[in-house]
Amino acid sequence: MHKKTLVIGASLKPNRYSNIAIKRLVDHNQQVAAFGLKEGEVSGVTIDTNLMPYKDIDTVTLYLNAERQKPFYDYILSLKPRRVIFNPGTENPEFQNVLKQEGVYFEEACTLVLLATNQY
Repeated sequence: MHKKTLVIGASLKPNRYSNIAIKRLVDHNQQVAAFGLKEGEVSGVTIDTNLMPYKDIDTVTLYLNAERQKPFYDYILSLKPRRVIFNPGTENPEFQNVLKQEGVYFEEACTLVLLATNQY
């Protein structure tokens, strides 16, 4: 089984990139956890509205702008992910510096493109 990805900023709206990312991750046989403002389900993945103490998170993929990420810095670090993906529109030099200091790899990339090009 592949390592787990946490989608932060998950949406129930089918036209949102976070929603599409959940579907594509599932299509690529990735284990997925999701956090969003509204509880629900996308492709069998429950969107949690509370910050859960997930285990074995390999990748956190962000769908929140830089300002909305601030309350999540400590939480994301507590998960000890191998990498954090800053999708287009989520770039955040402040948080990237924090990640760098903590030794967490990050990249500014699009989860959908990484999946489509087998670079995920």
